[in-house]
Amino acid sequence: MNERLTMRFLGTGNASSLALGSASAVLEKSGAALLLVDCGPTTPERFQAHYGALAPAMFITHAHFDHIGGLEACFYQAHFSGAMPRLFVPAALVPMLYARLGEFPGLAEGGVNFFDAFQLVPVGNHFFWRGLRFEVFPVRHHAPNSAFGLALPGHFVYSGDTRPIPETIAHFGSGRECVFHDCALFGNPSHTGADDLLREYSSAILQRTWLYHQRDLAEASALRALGLKVLDPGAVVELGPLHG
Repeated sequence: MNERLTMRFLGTGNASSLALGSASAVLEKSGAALLLVDCGPTTPERFQAHYGALAPAMFITHAHFDHIGGLEACFYQAHFSGAMPRLFVPAALVPMLYARLGEFPGLAEGGVNFFDAFQLVPVGNHFFWRGLRFEVFPVRHHAPNSAFGLALPGHFVYSGDTRPIPETIAHFGSGRECVFHDCALFGNPSHTGADDLLREYSSAILQRTWLYHQRDLAEASALRALGLKVLDPGAVVELGPLHG
């Protein structure tokens, strides 16, 4: 029997959302956590509550604190448990991540570097994990090469925080892939809005697209009223069998 992949969303909110939590997702294989995408302030507690353990591996889309703010809690969990989760980070983000976390003036434990608790793996346009090849691509969020998306061909495309990137989504989502896309009701210079989404993406893509990164439940409801699919915290999306 083939193993199945699913994507579980621990949180679906933007940086100001308390009710929806930090936007983060877990790629699961037959229900077991395989890869955590982003780790905001609410992520470690929600991950622990569901899986009862630290994530075996994480991918970071960009270095804003609503997507990396939970790494400090993960440091302590990893340091005291002896686990060493793999931390996949686009190479362009490594200096940013180090500046925000690694330069912190000393840890209470003493003699411990922040990244001692992680196996840091800088990545380019792809990386391998547990026999799977993941694709990494730049998105449009603030400065060039400051944010990246993630894809597993045949299964999903995860935009990360971005303005519309229709050519990129069409390339990595050319098959049956589910598309998980940043979208609020109204866009801004760093994020996609509903009008952007409806204007830039084909109906075929939109039929396979799920939205996250809203301010609150009211905004999520307003997007649904436009006929768009919106993720709730705790939502699980089937991605199909791993083989076949």
